[in-house]
Amino acid sequence: MGYRIIEGWSFIDCLYMTITTITTVGYTEVHPLSTAGRIFSIILILSGVGTAFYILTTLVQYMLEGELGIRIGRRRMEAKIKGLKNHFILCGYGRVGEAVANTLKQQGAEFVVIERTPENTEKSRQSGCLTIQGDATRDEVLRGARIDRARALITALGDDADNTYATLAAHQLNNTMPIIARASSTTAQKKLQLAGAHRVVAPEISGGERMAMLAVRPTAVEFVETVLLGKEQELLLEEIEAGEESPLTGSTIKEIEERFPGIRILALKKKDGTLVPNPSQNSTVKKASSLTAFGTIEQLRAIEGFFQPNGATKKPAKKT
Repeated sequence: MGYRIIEGWSFIDCLYMTITTITTVGYTEVHPLSTAGRIFSIILILSGVGTAFYILTTLVQYMLEGELGIRIGRRRMEAKIKGLKNHFILCGYGRVGEAVANTLKQQGAEFVVIERTPENTEKSRQSGCLTIQGDATRDEVLRGARIDRARALITALGDDADNTYATLAAHQLNNTMPIIARASSTTAQKKLQLAGAHRVVAPEISGGERMAMLAVRPTAVEFVETVLLGKEQELLLEEIEAGEESPLTGSTIKEIEERFPGIRILALKKKDGTLVPNPSQNSTVKKASSLTAFGTIEQLRAIEGFFQPNGATKKPAKKT
């Protein structure tokens, strides 16, 4: 438009002159320029060429950073997943899976999410979760989540059949790992247990029971949730395993509570899986058993180091 108004050239001549100037090709002028035309060309060179290069470099930078950023982010995530140990595997990031992930975050637990759909996969990654996009019923996907070194697996898929297949695959790959499965019916609960699930939870049933208990015993429910989830950041309910080399193996409940003032042992789980609630003061802690202890964060920190499998040190209880 500038050359058209100033020099009166044809549209093609004006377009040709503008393109050769902005692209810095530098062909000769199609027609001799007047003084006004030369001044306009100077302005076009300084502004037009600078703008063109800025747009070009911005587009290239966006393309490179976007593609490379995604690849680098995925490689970092894969490296973190490969280094996981004693972590949780969460299958599914729907409504139930997201709630499970939020609770695991609150408890400071390491976990990896396996999600099939791209939308929920991106949602999980945006929330800061280590995420693998894939089918949790496939062995190679579970191996990619390091199921061989996992602490437990939680399958919260929306379909009972998928949960059953995921449970079966996980149990075959790691038959000593606890599996907590989601179910929507009584029939599915039985099938999941047969497939290898150690615990089966029906969210609809559990939700209904919790609503009823909130109506009947609201204070009791609030207390349990406070100590179980650590909502008040002071009192916690912790399950502590007694290792093979624990110095407290062979001690009675009374001796443990006297050694760690303030700690209360609410339950004792024996090696065969039998749970003894409110054990007597004379009950003895044996190898491979576990205790459900109640106390403050500091009190639990003091006792946890004595009850680890194979003498390992467990991370202290954290505020949530």
